[in-house]
Amino acid sequence: MLAEIVTSLLALIGGAFALLGSIGLARLPDFFSRLHGPTKATTLGVGSVVMASLVDTAAVEPGLGLRELAITLFLFITAPVSAHMLSKAALSLQPRQTEARQRDVEP
Repeated sequence: MLAEIVTSLLALIGGAFALLGSIGLARLPDFFSRLHGPTKATTLGVGSVVMASLVDTAAVEPGLGLRELAITLFLFITAPVSAHMLSKAALSLQPRQTEARQRDVEP
């Protein structure tokens, strides 16, 4: 009974974070703001759902769910690295876009 409650709470929390991250991706105005929403909120959301799966697996089967731990570790390592690389790419393109806009505006 306790494992089911914890699993349900973690799944609900994870779903709420994933929803907030998705709303942030759709509604925020610029690239860097949109990058922040999914990186932070969705990572926590998916991490909570995977932890719910870990609790459920531990309650049903003997031992610890190594797959869930590996997924969580991989998620929390790769999400910040990919966000960092996306932001660096956007920063390197930003001066070129500004120059192109200035050329279009000037006679």
